[in-house]
Amino acid sequence: MTTENSPSASDATPGAAVADTDVAAIAAQLGRVPRGLRGVAHRCPCGNPDVVETAPRLADGTPFPTLYYLTCPKAASLIGTLEADGVMKEQTARLAEDPELAAAYRSAHEDYIARRDAIEVLENFPSAGGMPDRVKCLHVLVGHSLAAGPGVNPLGDEAIGMLEDWWAKGPCVSAAEVAESAARVAEQRATAEDHAAVIAAKEQLAAERAAKKRAAEEEGA
Repeated sequence: MTTENSPSASDATPGAAVADTDVAAIAAQLGRVPRGLRGVAHRCPCGNPDVVETAPRLADGTPFPTLYYLTCPKAASLIGTLEADGVMKEQTARLAEDPELAAAYRSAHEDYIARRDAIEVLENFPSAGGMPDRVKCLHVLVGHSLAAGPGVNPLGDEAIGMLEDWWAKGPCVSAAEVAESAARVAEQRATAEDHAAVIAAKEQLAAERAAKKRAAEEEGA
């Protein structure tokens, strides 16, 4: 990989409010509106997000232990090729043979959990990607490396070094696709707000009825 426009440099702001344009770009990348989105964890040299930070629990309470989620389809495709070529199996074998690498990988595991725990603790959940003993998903390890920066996850860093510059031929989603996605996101938000308003109205009505019933019971006592 070339060093110009290195993907390790990022102006991402995890935990901060996510701009509507970023939400639309992420939705275009994924083909759906992102769930549990907390922030952009890394930004591609093309300008689009390529890794997002997700909440440890989704809005419905479902645990979601994958803190850093790779969203760029170009990067994901290249990583998929590495997985198909047996890179994960080779890395896992080296973990059993190289104590120094195994120690560094365990430190990456601890870093991942510490970052997630700083948001919300998920009891009895591992980190992600197979850490700390094996390599189960390179997408997770690359996402961690991009979000945390070089030197944190050795096998994620190694996988990044094997990738082509996925941004070199232009963004993974076009401006037109982002604009179309923005319309879908706005529509979904409006629907969610309408649904929330209906639920709130029903809850208010139920509370008023309960209060009237209590008042009537107190008068008759």
